[in-house]
Parts: sequence; structure tokens; C-alpha cells
Amino acid sequence: MFIHIGEDHVIESKDVIAIVDSDLMDSSQIVEEMITNQTRNERVFDSPQADTKSIVITKQFIYFSPLSVYTLKKRANMTSALKNMDDYSEEFTE
Repeated sequence: MFIHIGEDHVIESKDVIAIVDSDLMDSSQIVEEMITNQTRNERVFDSPQADTKSIVITKQFIYFSPLSVYTLKKRANMTSALKNMDDYSEEFTE
């Protein structure tokens, strides 16, 4: 399934490693170094801005999202719930 993480970015939920609050970037030297390294490797989409609320880390890229961690978590849970729903679409096409 896919998750819309804000702006024009839609990612596959299976690729998500972590979704962290953007405040962590200022308080963690490790996160800051990771972002700096990935920026050099051109694997970061959008730079941190005033409206950045979360950082989405995937297998290949890092995204800065204007959506909160809570909102993204709800969206990720919704996609897993949709995946687990029964499909009754054939009943309506008859």
C-alpha cells in the first residue's frame, strides 16, 4: 500500500523504516549526521523548513514532511486496515 506523506510525495508503506519528529534532528547528532550524509548522496527530498513536522526514513531516501508523526501513523494504519478488509466489489458488479 501507499502513504501520502505530504507535498507531492507518496511512498510505499513497506519501505518505511522510521517516522520521527523533526525536533529530533536538533537534539540528536546521529540523526543530523545521517541527514547530512544522505544529502551529499542526493537521497534527501526537501530540506528542513519551518513547516517540517516529521522526518520519514525509507530504505533509500529521507523525506521531510509537513505532516505530524501522529497523522502519518494514522495514514499508515489505515492502509494496513484497508489491506485486511474483505473485497465485496464483485457482488456489486452483478
